[in-house]
Amino acid sequence: MSIETRLGTGDEDAGDGAPAARRRPSATAAPSSDTGKPATASGLTLPRGEAALWDGLSRALLLGLLILAALTFLSYGISTDEEVQHIYGKKLLSYYTSFFQDRSAFHFKDLAYYGGLFDLVTAVIVPFSPFEEYETRHLLCALVGVLGIAGTWRYTRLLAGPRAGFIAAALLSLSGVYYGAMFNNTKDVPFAAGMVWTLYFATRILKQLPRPSRSAVLKFGLVLGLTLAIRVGGVLAGFYLAVAMALHFALVTQQEGHRWALVDARRAFLSLWPAIPVAYAIMAVFWPWVVQRPLRNPLEALRVVSHFPIDIQTLFMGELVHSNDPPALYLPVYLAVKLPEAVVIGVAAAVVLAAVWLARGGWRRTGAFTLVRYTPLALAGFLPILLFILMRPSVYNGIRHFLFLVPPFVVMAAIATDRLWTLCQRGGRALGQGFAAAMTVVAVVYAWQLGAMHPNQYVYYNQFVGGVRGADGKFELDYWGNSLHEALQELIEYVERENDGRPPPRQYTLTVCGNTLAVRFELPPWLRLVNGIEPDWRKADFFLAFTQVKRCPSLLDGHPILEIAADDVPLSIVKDRRPPKADVPTE
Repeated sequence: MSIETRLGTGDEDAGDGAPAARRRPSATAAPSSDTGKPATASGLTLPRGEAALWDGLSRALLLGLLILAALTFLSYGISTDEEVQHIYGKKLLSYYTSFFQDRSAFHFKDLAYYGGLFDLVTAVIVPFSPFEEYETRHLLCALVGVLGIAGTWRYTRLLAGPRAGFIAAALLSLSGVYYGAMFNNTKDVPFAAGMVWTLYFATRILKQLPRPSRSAVLKFGLVLGLTLAIRVGGVLAGFYLAVAMALHFALVTQQEGHRWALVDARRAFLSLWPAIPVAYAIMAVFWPWVVQRPLRNPLEALRVVSHFPIDIQTLFMGELVHSNDPPALYLPVYLAVKLPEAVVIGVAAAVVLAAVWLARGGWRRTGAFTLVRYTPLALAGFLPILLFILMRPSVYNGIRHFLFLVPPFVVMAAIATDRLWTLCQRGGRALGQGFAAAMTVVAVVYAWQLGAMHPNQYVYYNQFVGGVRGADGKFELDYWGNSLHEALQELIEYVERENDGRPPPRQYTLTVCGNTLAVRFELPPWLRLVNGIEPDWRKADFFLAFTQVKRCPSLLDGHPILEIAADDVPLSIVKDRRPPKADVPTE
């Protein structure tokens, strides 16, 4: 068999509704497995024991991530966007508790153009949480991030089997650009998680064509609504599904003629209508601004966020460029250097394998369904890049706004890796074991790298650019100022160590160049924050600066005492500006 063979009928992800045997055959009906066992990306069926092993490993990985998140979420700093997002959530909650009288959320900065799902849920949870408000946000964001990894596993498993699913979950977990953002990027991580789950349920619908079940349609509508309730860009998921369905019936027309194709197409597209009110209703609950003008406001949000009226300078290949006029290659280059090498190489391998398969007419042998089911994945990975190159929307902070591209690329890389693994196994047991050993070594190296960078994993860069050291001065690093949190903790320990582990007898002052929010809620009673509007800010006892803004470290003098670094690149520094202690004369 080839890479495109459909998952066996015994696969738990085979779909909802009536079995395929009850449906009228069409050009897209892929051959099912004779054994009923889950297939790999290469089409080879896995023994049930081996399939259960890979599923068990995937579940163990997710459990491990949950435990790791619970143990480490307190280590991450407050990002620069979190304060306004948290206020937005409180205002949305006030809108409901005031029985729709308090409409301040609709006029708070630019937040009305974004859904408030995460922020509203957080505002509801915080009063009952045992943690502080921002700590609660970070824990909740981490849980949503793990949910995104689970969606990546399920989606890859649906396409290519349990082994590929595990590879995808592991790759995404080891991607610093995603894992490091899981704890305080409370806008882009939930959106990325939502998008990968929409791809999963869209593919389940495609597997059931021409008669998708009501259950699959409603689940797609549910997830689509939740995703739209974060960012309006979730509408792309509906477009991906529509294109794939159109391709499906175009291929059916080619084989069976117009009569049956038109009947099935009309029935299939009409069956999707229940998803629309479900999606809109959920979106409206968490983003009530859209229902003020039900048709106009979503379009207005789409227009504004695609060309956001902001002009700041962002670093790209050693040059400062304007965020409202980025180079056409900004996004492709950032993806090439921010994703792990295994993902970049895997995506390239997937493109080559797909091109070879298309050139050989593989879909004619295995059924056009194969081409259809991979269409949303291809669109999800490459269409946003194409749109970016053509439209050049406002962008800054690397690929933060395009984090939703990472899971689809990881899925492609995992499927290609699974295919190459199978090819090696066909070459002999030793070759297959060697490939598995090489992947294990790569995973260990990635895990070690992320562990060494904790809690600043999101500044990761791959070796195509020379790692973080190679990216320093060329690309953006700690744009959130996450490292300031760790620097403050070390400063507190440093001062208390001077006093034998006790608080100092006097109060000290601290000036920060960077994200003051990252330190404001962590100050002990003996340390007072002074900012630039206070007349004595230049006389502060300690100076804390992050290096994202190059002029920050040199803004005030002092004796450097602490440095937070990633790959030996300073992210934040602390200077002691207290007068030196006078030498005590000896008798």
